[in-house]
Amino acid sequence: MEKATFGSGCFWCTEAIFQNIKGVIKVESGYSGGKEKNPSYREVCGGRTGHAEVVQVTFDPKLVSFDELLEIFWNTHDPTTLNRQGNDVGPQYRSVVYYHSQEQMELAVRYKEQLDKSGVFASPIVTEISPYSEFYVAEDYHQHYFELNGSQPYCSFVIRPKVEKLKKKYGDKLKLSQA
Repeated sequence: MEKATFGSGCFWCTEAIFQNIKGVIKVESGYSGGKEKNPSYREVCGGRTGHAEVVQVTFDPKLVSFDELLEIFWNTHDPTTLNRQGNDVGPQYRSVVYYHSQEQMELAVRYKEQLDKSGVFASPIVTEISPYSEFYVAEDYHQHYFELNGSQPYCSFVIRPKVEKLKKKYGDKLKLSQA
């Protein structure tokens, strides 16, 4: 098993995306990239801890590659907005890849450069690519949020459209129960 750590705005959205992917064993919402130890949601939302809302993905590289996870990551959020995803604003919502190995770093940098050169996005990609250092698991009520709260307005209006887009674009990469 390997780990990948991604931040693409609200971790509820990011978690809902990666939980659907074949080969993903576990997804945990949490915080990474800051200096404060064991931060709370309230502290991270204040934007002063340096942490981003992220998900830590445990995956089987025999079933899904890091490259495939990167493709999904970059195609399910806007990597061109600095410290913002939709109505979520602040450094805690930044687009970021925290790499766990030299290979992950090289793949992330190469993928980002290729996307920028391709012109897929009208603006330059601002995704931060930084070494992984520490991951702090978010409070229990943040785990499996979409799965447990799918009827809540935020889930209906923000998360569900992202999951539906994922299903249309990546149907072949979804777990059978999600296809």
